[in-house]
Amino acid sequence: MSAHTLVGLAGSFNRPSKTFALVENVASLAREKYGFDNTIYDLADVGPSLGQALRRDDLDSRAKDIIDDIVNADVLVIGAPTYKGSYPGLFKHLIDLIDPHELRAKPIVITATGGGDRHALVVEHQLRPLFGFFMSHTLPTAIYASDRDFTGYRVSSEPLSKRIEDVIRELSAFFPARHQALIAAE
Repeated sequence: MSAHTLVGLAGSFNRPSKTFALVENVASLAREKYGFDNTIYDLADVGPSLGQALRRDDLDSRAKDIIDDIVNADVLVIGAPTYKGSYPGLFKHLIDLIDPHELRAKPIVITATGGGDRHALVVEHQLRPLFGFFMSHTLPTAIYASDRDFTGYRVSSEPLSKRIEDVIRELSAFFPARHQALIAAE
C-alpha cells in the first residue's frame, strides 16, 4: 500500500513555536495510525518572498515548492497562532495564493494556538469558514490550545490530547482501507 502524504502548515514565523509543536503532534499521531509520509512547514520555511508576492508566480522556488506540497497532499494539518482574534496576515496571504479548486474535497485538520481561552473560537469563526470557501473537508473536531496546554513546547494537557485523539479517529472516514490494513497488521 503506497503511503499517503500529510502536510502540516504552522502559520507562524517563531521558532520554537507552540503552533508548530501542535501541528507536529497531530501529524505524528496521524502518521502512527495511518502510515502517512509527513512534511511540516512554518512560515519561516516559506521565506521572505511571501511578503513581496502579489501572485504565486512572484514566489521564489522554495515557496512555490511548499505550495505545491500543500495542494498535492492527501491530508493537511493547518495550525495558526491567534493574533488579535484571528490568524496572522502572512498566513492568510499564503493561503490566498492557492487557487480554490486546489483544496476542494481535501481533508483538513484545523488547529490554532493562543495565549488563553479568549481566542478559542478562532478555529470555528476564522479557520473553518476560510477552508469552507475552498470547499475542503474540515474535520468535525477542531483543536485549540492555549499556553497552559503545553509544557515548554510539548503538548502536556490531557483534555487537549483527548481532542487530538478524536480528530485522528475522524481521519478514518477518508482513509478506511489504510485504517483497516493497519488494524489487521497489529
